[in-house]
Amino acid sequence: MKKTQRLALLAPLTGFLLVFFVAPIAWLLSLAVREAEVPRALPKTLAALASWQPAQPLPTAVFPAFAQDLVAAREAGTLADAARRLNYEVNGVRSTLMRAARAAGGAQQGTTVDAAFFANVDPALASPAFFAAVQRAHGPVSAYYLLAALDLARDANGAIERAPESTRIYLDVLGRTLAISAAVTLLCLVLGFPVALLLTQVRERTADVLMILVLLPFWTSLLVRTAAWVVVLQREGILNGLLLKLGAIAEPLTMIYNRTGVLVAMTHVLLPFMILPLYSVLKGIPPHYMRAATSLGAPPAVAFVRVYLPIAAPGIAAGSLMVFILALGYYITPALVGGGSDQMLSYFVATYTTDTGNWGLAAALGLLMLGTTIVLYAIAHRLSGGRTMAVG
Repeated sequence: MKKTQRLALLAPLTGFLLVFFVAPIAWLLSLAVREAEVPRALPKTLAALASWQPAQPLPTAVFPAFAQDLVAAREAGTLADAARRLNYEVNGVRSTLMRAARAAGGAQQGTTVDAAFFANVDPALASPAFFAAVQRAHGPVSAYYLLAALDLARDANGAIERAPESTRIYLDVLGRTLAISAAVTLLCLVLGFPVALLLTQVRERTADVLMILVLLPFWTSLLVRTAAWVVVLQREGILNGLLLKLGAIAEPLTMIYNRTGVLVAMTHVLLPFMILPLYSVLKGIPPHYMRAATSLGAPPAVAFVRVYLPIAAPGIAAGSLMVFILALGYYITPALVGGGSDQMLSYFVATYTTDTGNWGLAAALGLLMLGTTIVLYAIAHRLSGGRTMAVG
C-alpha cells in the first residue's frame, strides 16, 4: 500500500516530465536522422532513381517524373522544404528548383521534358551530382546531419569523406567548447575550494552570512550579471579606470569581446555550483583527522594532501562535473562578452534553430553535445569510483 501511494505521488511529476521535457527533446533529437522533406515532395523522382547508381547514366524516365513532382509539390506547398534540404548539399539549387517548377508547370502540352529542358533552367538540375543528392535524401532516415556535425560528407559515390575545408568548423567549435568549459571548471575549483573550506572553519553565524553572499548571484538574472561584466570589463570600464589610476597599466586593457571576458563572466556565474557541492562534503570531514595527522608528524601541507584532499575528492568531482556540464551548454554569456572566435557549440545550435531554420543540423549538434556530456560523465564517474553520482 505504501509503495502504491509513493508511485501515485510521483505519477503527476513523472507524467509532466515525460510530456513537457523528455518527449520534446526526443522529438528534436530525432530530426538529426529523419528525412521527410524530399520523400514528401519528390516521390516519383525517387521511384525512378530506385535502381540507379551514381556511376551510371541517368534514367530517361527520371526527368518527366521530376517535372511532375515539381508541379505537384509546388501546388501542395512542400517544394520549399525539399529545396532547402537539397540546397545544403548542392549549393544554389533552392531558387532554381522554384524556377524549374514554374517552367514545368507552364510547359505546353507535348513539350519534351528531358535533361535539356532542366539544363536550360540550371545545368545543376540535370547533373548526376544533383540526383545523387536527391537519392541520398530518400529517407526515412539519413546520416547526413550527423556526418555534417562531425565535419564529414558523402562523395558522389556515397563514400564518407572529410568535408571541404571551408565548411569544416564543427569539430573545432566542439574543441573550443571543451577547452572553455575545462578552463572555467579549473578557475571555479581554484576560487571555490578556499571559500568552501572557509565556510567550514568559521562560526555558524559568519558561515550563514557568507553562504548568503555565495547564493546572492542566484537571485540576479543571468542576463543582468553578464551585462554588468560588459560595463566592468570594457576599455572605458570600472576595472580599466581603477588600474589606470593606480598606475598599474599605461593604457586600457582589452578584456571584453575575447576569451578573457568569457572566462571571467562564466566563472562568476558558475562559481556557486562549485562551492555548494564542495561545502556539503567538506562540512562532513571531522576536524580531528587533520590534527591526528599532524600529531603523527605530518607537516600541514602533507596532511592536507594525503588526508584531507582524498576525503574531499567526491565533492571536488561532483562540483567539477556540475560546472563542466553547465558550461558546455552556455549561450548567453559567450554571445554577449565573447568575440567571433569564442562562440561555443550552443551558439550554433541556437542560430540554426531560430535564424536559418536548419533544425536537422541543430539537432545533430545538440546530439553531439549530449553524447560528449554522457561520455565525459561516464569517464568522471569511473575515475571517481562512482562517488560523483553519490554526491551529485
